[in-house]
Amino acid sequence: MDHTKDRLHRFLLERAGVSGVLVQLEDTWQEVGSRSEYPPAVAALLGQALAATAALSGTIKLSGSLSLHIRSKGELSLLYTECNDAGRLRGLAQWRDGVAPAIDLAELPEPLLAITIDNPATGQRQQGMVPVEHGTLAQLLEGYFERSEQLPSRIQLACGGGRAAALILQPLAQTGGTGETDPDGWNRVGHLAATLSDTELLQLPAEQVLLRLFHEENVRLTGERPLFFGCQCSRDRVAAVLRNLGRAESEAALQPDGRIEVTCEFCNTRYHFDRVDLEQVLRDQPDIPGSDSTH
Repeated sequence: MDHTKDRLHRFLLERAGVSGVLVQLEDTWQEVGSRSEYPPAVAALLGQALAATAALSGTIKLSGSLSLHIRSKGELSLLYTECNDAGRLRGLAQWRDGVAPAIDLAELPEPLLAITIDNPATGQRQQGMVPVEHGTLAQLLEGYFERSEQLPSRIQLACGGGRAAALILQPLAQTGGTGETDPDGWNRVGHLAATLSDTELLQLPAEQVLLRLFHEENVRLTGERPLFFGCQCSRDRVAAVLRNLGRAESEAALQPDGRIEVTCEFCNTRYHFDRVDLEQVLRDQPDIPGSDSTH
């Protein structure tokens, strides 16, 4: 049996009429978290967001990618996490001096929290804005589902000890959370989930977590997939960005040694373009619509 922590598990609690997703990350989170010397509060939020993004991707039929995006004009200027339909995860955060020991998103000036679903095959892009009120990231996401989807949700996020994890519970649509044979199912599952500690969510194998909590709810695993770190950056994507910048800005970026160096913030891959490369990018290749980033 594969005991890797980096997996997404879907499950049903058949007696209660509840569906769920459990995500546990180890190697993937360590890969993302090690890309910068994040302050503890930023690292904790980034790890939670990474696990949440993976878990959210498991609640829908995803073709493309799902991302979680936080911006503000305060000490946390940017946080971005993304999961695609193959289970590839990436993420990063940017911060300013003066990060508090704990980050309350509602206390940040002009905070923005968005969930975006991109489907490159169809060109469709859906974005939902999450109201940023006082509370944890998990509570904000619960509120988002309640408001936008009219769907009660129970979400627990944890990050620590080199691991990150997420648990999402939602009532099945056809039962509305009441269950035809067990009208108290949703409330009971909520009480059971409240007994789960962050340490257990992070450290125990997924099957053990579910059986400890819901052994009387007829737990049935309905699918799983591996999760892994991966980046979409490439030399062609960087070239497209330089092309969109135009000749004047691109040439201004040339260093004294006659090269442009572009570093991917997700994976730290460095791309170099000398004057000959740049001339070919700007002259010989056709214009390509720009992407939002070099990644």
